[in-house]
Amino acid sequence: MEQTNTVLPPVHCTEPAHAPEHAQSPRLAGDLAIWFFILAELLAFGVFFAAYAFTRANNLELFDAEQAALNRNAGALNTVLLLTASYFVVRAVQAAERMAARAAANWLLAAIFTGLGFIAVKLTEYAAAFAHDISLSSSPFHMFYLSLTFFHFMHVILGLVILTAMWNGARRGRYRPGDMNGLETGAAYWHMVDLVWLVLFPLVYVIH
Repeated sequence: MEQTNTVLPPVHCTEPAHAPEHAQSPRLAGDLAIWFFILAELLAFGVFFAAYAFTRANNLELFDAEQAALNRNAGALNTVLLLTASYFVVRAVQAAERMAARAAANWLLAAIFTGLGFIAVKLTEYAAAFAHDISLSSSPFHMFYLSLTFFHFMHVILGLVILTAMWNGARRGRYRPGDMNGLETGAAYWHMVDLVWLVLFPLVYVIH
């Protein structure tokens, strides 16, 4: 019986010669839950802002007159303090990514002191307002001014508590590449507090 030799066609590899071994997908910084929390907080502030704008449109002269009595320098100083604190938090995250635990802790401590500066300035504003018998029932403008700024004020206090916990974790070397979730989650919250103020300050203190 005659045997025939079958020649198989050459097999060509279709995979690129230099394909990346581990394609990286975009990563959400921090815990997913904090982003749902941030969206809920921004929605709440958005409702407040919309109510303020609607009420102001129907009381323009009153709002302009009482808005002019606010201490804009104090508001501007607090804007600088919050932006500076956010910058310090960013530097802390960058330091932790370099495994520079001491530097991360120092940046967070600087952010805490800057945030405390915001608290001090805001308390001075509140003291001046109360000295002039300004309260929630004084006028529609003062109702919004006190409620909006105090709501944000409480968020800053919570942010300082979070920063203090992050500072303690950084001192212990808790954060490092691959284990940044806690630090990034706290940083996201603080930046949200900063973002809200960047809308609140011009809306309540500046825009006529």
